[in-house]
Amino acid sequence: MKRKLQVFVSSTFTDLIEERQAAVSAILKAGHIPAGMELFTAADRSQMDIIKNWIDESDVYMLILGGRYGSIEPTSGKSYTELEYDYAVEKGKALFAVVIKEEALERKVKENGTDFIELNEPKSLAQFKSKVLSNISSFFEDVKDIRLCVHESLTDFNSNRSLKGWISADEIIDSRELADEIAKLSEENRELKEEIQSLNHKLQSKNATPPKSNSLKEIFDTLKSKKITVPPNASGEKEDIEMDLASILFGTRNHIINGITNASNVSDGEVFLYQHVCPILKIYGLVENEKVAGVRYRRYGITEKGLDLLAYMDKEKNNK
Repeated sequence: MKRKLQVFVSSTFTDLIEERQAAVSAILKAGHIPAGMELFTAADRSQMDIIKNWIDESDVYMLILGGRYGSIEPTSGKSYTELEYDYAVEKGKALFAVVIKEEALERKVKENGTDFIELNEPKSLAQFKSKVLSNISSFFEDVKDIRLCVHESLTDFNSNRSLKGWISADEIIDSRELADEIAKLSEENRELKEEIQSLNHKLQSKNATPPKSNSLKEIFDTLKSKKITVPPNASGEKEDIEMDLASILFGTRNHIINGITNASNVSDGEVFLYQHVCPILKIYGLVENEKVAGVRYRRYGITEKGLDLLAYMDKEKNNK
């Protein structure tokens, strides 16, 4: 089922017309729906109320930040652009921003004059820019950079199933047949659950289920027998060292519990854990690999089974 995301494009207007057009074009080319101030019509409600409704109905918020702070909303003293951004953050919208590079802004000013630079509220613009750069953002020099950022960001967001998007009515399945099938499967599921419960009672009466600690011990023994070579840049030693996976898991448990990512700025040790250790731990159900919403990296996180094993290992260590 093909899904179209609605993308709200926010920016100052007269100084970023070409950049907005590039963003809208890239959104349409990617098969999604752009929305923004140029689509607004006159209404009795305030401009900010209309903007909030558009952001609420959109799946993704995109900011293009140039050299202008923008028109000021009288009550708050902030620009409409910053208010839009703050509202999108407050509502937890999937968002990304593209910020103009200083050299690109200087060229704009040389070619077009001071209309492209903030003269009245430079401090407010600097504070807003600092806020934006603390979240997911990229820099641009020209419209090609904006098109590329739109393509990469929407590709990531499109894989996020929590974003609803828009679906053509032609692609919606007839729910009546689906409801009948669900009812049939629910009845089969109920019967299977009863059968499973009956079998579990029989197994428990025969003491057929091994204690949980036995299964954890088997996993621990297996990891203890698996050796892996750790390079100096990951271990901090002067040369390669050989360690068993159980010792690596226990020694790096705090990092693994917090999550091991493949982000570009992580340490060599975390890269080694992500590439060489976590995939083996995943085989035994101790960690799971997941996509982190709103960013471009993935993360290995500890599972309940992994926490149980760490608790077992800690208990065994204390007993010894």
